[in-house]
Amino acid sequence: MEFPKTDVKKTQESGDGSSTLKTVVKVAGMATAGSAAIAFLVAAAVAPNTAKLPSSLAFSTSALAAEAASPSAATMPSFADLVERVKPAVVSVYVRSEEKMPLTSWNGNPNGNGGQDGPQGPFKFFFGPGGNQQFNFPNTQQSPQVVRAQGSGFFISGDGYLVTNNHVVKDAKKVEVKTTSGETYKAKVIGTDPKTDLALLKVDASKEFPHVAFASSTPRVGDWVIAMGNPFGLGGTVTAGIVSAQGRDIGSGPYDDYIQIDAPVNSGNSGGPSFNLKGEVVGINTAIYTPSGGSVGIAFDIPAATAKSVTDALKANGKVTRGWIGVTIQPVTSDIAESVGLKEASGAIVDEPQSDSPAAKAGLKTGDVITHFNGAVVKDSRDLARKVGGVAPGETIHLTVIHSGNERAVDIVAGTYPSDTVALNDDGGSSPTAALGMTLAPSNDVAGAKADGVVVLGVNPAGVASEKGVQQGDVITAVGGKSVTEPNDINNAIHSAKNEGKTAILLHMKTANGSRFVALPLNG
Repeated sequence: MEFPKTDVKKTQESGDGSSTLKTVVKVAGMATAGSAAIAFLVAAAVAPNTAKLPSSLAFSTSALAAEAASPSAATMPSFADLVERVKPAVVSVYVRSEEKMPLTSWNGNPNGNGGQDGPQGPFKFFFGPGGNQQFNFPNTQQSPQVVRAQGSGFFISGDGYLVTNNHVVKDAKKVEVKTTSGETYKAKVIGTDPKTDLALLKVDASKEFPHVAFASSTPRVGDWVIAMGNPFGLGGTVTAGIVSAQGRDIGSGPYDDYIQIDAPVNSGNSGGPSFNLKGEVVGINTAIYTPSGGSVGIAFDIPAATAKSVTDALKANGKVTRGWIGVTIQPVTSDIAESVGLKEASGAIVDEPQSDSPAAKAGLKTGDVITHFNGAVVKDSRDLARKVGGVAPGETIHLTVIHSGNERAVDIVAGTYPSDTVALNDDGGSSPTAALGMTLAPSNDVAGAKADGVVVLGVNPAGVASEKGVQQGDVITAVGGKSVTEPNDINNAIHSAKNEGKTAILLHMKTANGSRFVALPLNG
């Protein structure tokens, strides 16, 4: 099922009661305050309605008594014992962050890459415009704004590790969590994974925290779920519903595989758990579909299996390392299937293998259709992206491919998913290149790069690089007379120049108009 893009809204909530549309996916999450560019959604849901019901809507006590005595009412389950057992592990998350001026991005994609993310990138819905053309950048803001936000989370270990959404703690300067018993603790962000919108936090305290475990099995459609969290800042709220569907792709990232539930979920619920009747976490509340701005019974949860693997990696390494084969792919339509001799429209067709990528080295060609991955059927391009992302770098992948109408086997040794990009919000903008106002990526990761080196994906209009005429699409080939191939090469060169007391650094660049040198001042 594909949702109408204009009917899915991202909102954030503040205590002042105002409400503003932000973008196209409503994140069931952060309640915020502090900027007109941030959306709000709270007022009507917070104040109780004390007005009397019209007489036409009044219920007779006899009717209510009859309803309560009916067989259907008598068989409805009570979740009180379950709630009492797991609720102490659920917390409210309070964040103080700073909303920074966005940079201009490459082709409307804040990550600047196609490949397994697809041409729209993993943040198409979560990082939409605030009044500009849909899904187009730049979206500018004149100065940083302090944002106080709130969401939900839950402890997964007695020593203080807890899980929430990445979008709840993104750019956080300070994070606190509040338990259902009213205790408040400072929390540290151990690691985040924007591609799955997950974050792992840690509270250090001389006590054992109540905690819950992830479910080891996938819930079935129709199973009960209990959602808990901090909607509208109310804290400690419990709602119930069922699993409505599995495998939902809402366009929020390359690994979308959401569980759809109908338990009411609202702003502030982001990062909160959904439990099965055993008290196990089956999903993490992340987004809702809404034509009205509030819950309409369609919410999306990150599956427990995904959450467990990601949080395990974050706990061990502080980051998630994924397999990568280096191809741009698209789904197989019925027309494509017919043209290549497939009986049904399934699999992923290769648009282009990236130069020197594992796929190119293994002999994958443009037009090849990947039908099986390690013996499992490839449903579509997103299914392939999830499968590739689930393998470890260095692992051999066995593909079945249709090439020129003939089936053949291709073995590929997975590489490491490229992550060496100075992203828009990495380290709160603390990297040297971010301080100069540039977003960068290796040229090998950017299709159409003008030269070998490091591509400028975005430029902050108020930054030093912009003042010196650096533009999106320029390629930095050398810094301080030394060739560069990775953003970290530039960061290291800047550090060295500062240590040597230099006040500027010389960049050699390939631009649309030829080659040139640019001297960037090093302030601070």
